[in-house]
Amino acid sequence: MQDHITPRRVVILGGGFAGLFAARALRKSPVAVTVVDRRAHHLFQPLLYQCASGILSEGQIAQPLRGVLRRHHNVRCVLAEATDVDAGARLVHARRPEGEAVVLPYDDLIVAVGMRQSYFGHDEFAAHAPGMKTLDDALDIRRRIYRAFEMAETAADERERRQWLTFALVGAGPTGVELAGQIREIAGHTLDREFRKIDSAEARVLLFEGSDAVLGAFGPRLAHRAARTLQGLGVELHLGTRVTGIDSRGLTVRDHDGRTTGFEARTVLWTAGVEAPPIAAALAKATGAEQDRAGRILVAPDLTVPGQPEIRVTGDVMSLDKLPGLAEVAMQSGAYAGRSVRHAVEGRTKQPKPFTYVDLGSAAYIARGRAVVKAGPLHLSGFTGWLAWLLIHLAFLTGFRSRLGALLSWSVAFATGSRRERAFTLPDAEVPTARAAGPKASPPV
Repeated sequence: MQDHITPRRVVILGGGFAGLFAARALRKSPVAVTVVDRRAHHLFQPLLYQCASGILSEGQIAQPLRGVLRRHHNVRCVLAEATDVDAGARLVHARRPEGEAVVLPYDDLIVAVGMRQSYFGHDEFAAHAPGMKTLDDALDIRRRIYRAFEMAETAADERERRQWLTFALVGAGPTGVELAGQIREIAGHTLDREFRKIDSAEARVLLFEGSDAVLGAFGPRLAHRAARTLQGLGVELHLGTRVTGIDSRGLTVRDHDGRTTGFEARTVLWTAGVEAPPIAAALAKATGAEQDRAGRILVAPDLTVPGQPEIRVTGDVMSLDKLPGLAEVAMQSGAYAGRSVRHAVEGRTKQPKPFTYVDLGSAAYIARGRAVVKAGPLHLSGFTGWLAWLLIHLAFLTGFRSRLGALLSWSVAFATGSRRERAFTLPDAEVPTARAAGPKASPPV
């Protein structure tokens, strides 16, 4: 009688780019892979802003994890959030959506949990200025953008109308630049001639940035071109400013000279800063690993946690050689971690080569037919940059249907300026306590 051999257990925390590529690298290995994620879908985060602005639907940027991994017969998916790691016993502690505890034993652990929005110690800003890291965030932002125009149409006075028609974005990295450009396009093209009392094209888009340049990581040349394009669209740039307060009516900022200025805006969006989720701190405590200022885990050149060769950290949450938090870094590091486990299972004793990132470039979409792309010495902008952006994102989208659907949506948006995905819902209004006294008079609309 043959003894049953238990396959090596590999637990992957996170179903983003790093986790997905790690699982794919283990597809043909004799291992049992468990992918743990608090959400049941794989999200193409670089296109979240297009969902938020109404170009793409949720289904075009988010695919069910089980569907993506359906042909990986050695992979199972668990809907839960990792909360702690017992490195000595090799256990991951997780919590299911309704609170029940789950314990997952592992022989190899691949951490690919990504990063979350950071408000730099001012978490109270989140209630008034949502970030954009999840699908829920994108839908919330879509609701806020299109609701603002509706509210402006029925505003009681001119001041309130101006407040609703003012959009403030904090952070001029790729997400902030892309979203600012989209809001200007919505105001100037998508909603053109749809309202009777307001001119949507009069909407103001304010972009605030602590440094002295937009898209600073792209270099001075492309940063200058991006700034010029944004200003041509009507985006107002406020560089060298730091936000000191945000409430439901707007924000206050302080410039390099210490002067404080207030801006009235009913819609404030936060696109600045990221930090590691709590599981990163739990892992660092359990293993003695170091963390950088944003909470990323410092890893060895082979992506392992020092002293814990069975634990590999990948993607945005790893800190190695100042690599940026890009999708390409996540994909390559996830694939590297998966291959490392596969080679160990195959009994390869040769020391693995250090992880080497191949820079495939960075891209930011600004407006129809205008984008900036940086790939090594190659710098593209304008329509040429937009074509390169298009090809890059089509190549990385997950699934043929997503690619085809996105291409059709982009074609319609480019040709007409219209957006099909403009539906949004509003929460039920609170019931007034003095309802019995009768309805309150409203201004004529």
